[in-house]
Amino acid sequence: MAAEKSVPVRLTEEDLARSVEAGEIETVLAVFPDFYGRLMGKRFVARFFLEGVSSHGFHACDYLLACDMEMDPVPGYAFTSWEKGYGDFHCVPDGRTLRRAAWLEKTALVMCDLVDSHSRAIEIAPRRLLARQVERAREMGFRAKAGSELEMYLFRDSYESARRKGYRDLETFGSYIEDYHILQGTREEPIVGAIVRALDASGVPMEGSKGEWGPGQQELNSRFSDVLDQADGNVLTKHAAKEIAGRQGLAVTFMAKWNERLAGSSLHQHLSLWNEAGDENVFAGWSAGGVEGSDLFRWFLGGWMAHAEELAALAAPSVNSYKRFQSASFAPTSVAWSRDNRTVGFRVVGQGESLRIECRIPGADANPYLAYSAALAAGLDGISMRIEPPPAFDGDAYAAKSLPRVPGTLREATERLASSLFAREAFGADFVDHYVHFLRTEQRKFDEAVTDWEKARFFERG
Repeated sequence: MAAEKSVPVRLTEEDLARSVEAGEIETVLAVFPDFYGRLMGKRFVARFFLEGVSSHGFHACDYLLACDMEMDPVPGYAFTSWEKGYGDFHCVPDGRTLRRAAWLEKTALVMCDLVDSHSRAIEIAPRRLLARQVERAREMGFRAKAGSELEMYLFRDSYESARRKGYRDLETFGSYIEDYHILQGTREEPIVGAIVRALDASGVPMEGSKGEWGPGQQELNSRFSDVLDQADGNVLTKHAAKEIAGRQGLAVTFMAKWNERLAGSSLHQHLSLWNEAGDENVFAGWSAGGVEGSDLFRWFLGGWMAHAEELAALAAPSVNSYKRFQSASFAPTSVAWSRDNRTVGFRVVGQGESLRIECRIPGADANPYLAYSAALAAGLDGISMRIEPPPAFDGDAYAAKSLPRVPGTLREATERLASSLFAREAFGADFVDHYVHFLRTEQRKFDEAVTDWEKARFFERG
């Protein structure tokens, strides 16, 4: 154990070489996110990684960006197909992300970017989509920083036993609402604490955890960082949590709504813009009329809100996502903003250097690269076009009937995205067409399924 403690959290290639020579690291995971936010890639013997993969990368089949959850190569994508032979793309390690994977024995991990055979970036890839928005912010003189609140449910069932039970009669780790509840949190600390400590020791700086508004529901809080690092940390958090839970014979889920009777799980985005040096929050200050927040803050909020409905599918990517948007559930149903009000979609919190916008629309099932791409593209457009937000809302947004609404179904959100001229301008037509086909495939596969609800309702009495 003493040798493992000497391995730095974030690694240079030289750090990795020394750790390999000392026998402290034996395996390197070279990974990239797919459209679900899952990590795909390969496990390499660490010495082999150093001898060539670290500098030259490796190949993977391009169907990984054109398949569904079941790894079905879905027809209809322009990017790749049976007609094109399902060739390879090239996975290039981003050395800046090389780190120890502390929850795994003698293992390191690196995120990869995807390029084609001519070394051109795969523009539809989720990580690339966010990198482009980061580049645009930099061109405008800004650095985007973000923090995330990622919620999950913890179960006493294992993934294997849950599957055998058909995901029915699952036992949550807690039996009552545990929002901020320290006693129940202590009972869950053997797994939740293990997740938080492992992430913090893997270069995903964490603030901590808290009980949430559901039995067995916990929230994991990551520290503020550059937005691309934040998205990397979010996918690593979900991946590590599942592996750590599985090793303890337990299960966690990041479904937006795993049970219609219980609170959903969210990915609350906290976002602000900083100067190029990253030492001054440009949202801080006062707008005309004595409103706390600079003009840049106001316009960014205006743009984010103006495009929220047409970009909702980037924050809520599945049929299940929309079952979370229920009245009096702490999940938003309207596109409104307020100062420290949890009934709206956009909650402004902090002051001075900590002033930021919290978007409560994304669920825990969101692909963070896509959700943060949508946020950043919309907000930067707000600055470019000087889009004013509506007046701040006061009161219970669930009861307000005149506010713009978050799309109520995946089908509605998909069609809003498909017809969005702004999305095509911000992300490119190739990405929008690809992602719309991905979403329509999700909708089609759900529409074809016969659910337990239908059987219970119609088997005998229908």
